[in-house]
Amino acid sequence: MSDQSVFDVDVWTLTRFVMEMGRQAKGATGELTQLINSLLTAIKAISSAVRKAGLVHLQGLAGQVNVTGDEQKKLDVLSNDLVINMLQASYGTCLMVSEENKDAIYTPAEKRISEGEPNDKDALQPGNQIVCAGYALYGSATLVALSTGAGVNFFMLDPAIGEFILTDRNVKIKKKGKTYSINEGNAKYLEPAVNEYLKHKKYPEDGSAPYGARYVGSMVSDVHRTIAYGGIFMYPANEKSPKGKLRLLYECNPIAFLIEQAGGIATTGTQRVLDVIPESLHQRVPFVVGSPDDVEEYLSFVKKQKK
Repeated sequence: MSDQSVFDVDVWTLTRFVMEMGRQAKGATGELTQLINSLLTAIKAISSAVRKAGLVHLQGLAGQVNVTGDEQKKLDVLSNDLVINMLQASYGTCLMVSEENKDAIYTPAEKRISEGEPNDKDALQPGNQIVCAGYALYGSATLVALSTGAGVNFFMLDPAIGEFILTDRNVKIKKKGKTYSINEGNAKYLEPAVNEYLKHKKYPEDGSAPYGARYVGSMVSDVHRTIAYGGIFMYPANEKSPKGKLRLLYECNPIAFLIEQAGGIATTGTQRVLDVIPESLHQRVPFVVGSPDDVEEYLSFVKKQKK
């Protein structure tokens, strides 16, 4: 019989990975590692709540709407409170912005290490100033995608040891995909260039295979699939949402950062998402991301319409 263990005795946890990245970075203070560890605690708690949602009555609506008009679900409120409390307890935050809160969330002075009083303008920075971004995806397994500016890495939560394990290192999006992702229920309200592009993907004139449609309606889920398999995700401006639907600071910028780190393109249709100068905390922008060839082709349709 083989004496080999089924356990990896040199496992790369997310904490180990971030600590190693910090060790290699010049001038690292360890504050980002501490911040990420606090966030991971919140993600683990949310993961547990998601699994038990039906048993502890966390499904349904909380009876309120958030600042951008979406009905707040109980899990939304719970998750929001968990993340805020854990991040403030890390002593690594100054202020935060959330779609569930109308105003910026200021960390109490006793939990800050920075000097001076913060204000809303501190949050209104373009995405090209981001140093770290990620998302958590909950389901039968809990996944975290993370980038500290040196590529995108996927980590899966191992419930047996309570740690996120590195499963995919330096993930790269395909140069060209085979699927498009958009809410086609809005086709009536979309700009002609967008509908023309969709027609081209469904009925290609060159005889090539048409693109498949994939749309969950959860931006993180749709973007994760796009990163993993290639293609294009679109939430452009339309007649109902002339400025776009997704929020720049806490939805578009983090995802755009990850997409670019994976080798893709993120655009508003007129400019790079990460170069947009924020004007308000909950500003919305058009949002198109994905494989380089697919996004470039989309932009060619937009430019053609403007001529």
